[in-house]
Amino acid sequence: MAGDDKKAKENKEELKTDKKSEVVATEEKTDEKKEAATKKQEKSSSASVEKSAEKPLVKKKKKKIRRQVLRGQAHIQCTYNNTLITFTDMTGKVLAWSSAGSLGFRGAKKATPYAATQIVNSATEKVSKFGLREIEVYVKGVGSGREASIRALANNDFEIQMIKDMTPIPHNGCRPRKPRRV
Repeated sequence: MAGDDKKAKENKEELKTDKKSEVVATEEKTDEKKEAATKKQEKSSSASVEKSAEKPLVKKKKKKIRRQVLRGQAHIQCTYNNTLITFTDMTGKVLAWSSAGSLGFRGAKKATPYAATQIVNSATEKVSKFGLREIEVYVKGVGSGREASIRALANNDFEIQMIKDMTPIPHNGCRPRKPRRV
């Protein structure tokens, strides 16, 4: 029986060594796979380094083309509470705009003639990069900044080709509001 125990122990040890050798063999295989993968990465990175050596790393900046608009339109909207101006090209694409609220005027000061001149000045600064010279003026509304904004456009070296009043006029369509009682 003692001999059987020795044989059993030897068999167990052989199994252990076989398992260890299998584990070592699988580890070697995984190591070989890792090495092969790193070699591939090195080759690809060296190829990319060679490619990058051929091409400079500095990216070329695209030259921004600023369109020149010589003729345009100025749409002025004057309400009792605010004044807005929008510069567009002849097809109606907006180039620049400004309003009394965007310049910091608040409350009743937004509808003043002074605010209208300041609005026109800020909008002309924005539109100056397009080279706008000739404009057609379309005025809408009954606010106090109508004449002041047109004068400011004339003073800012624009050639005014036309002034057109686009104020909507009701033809007895809607019922008017009741008068205010103060």
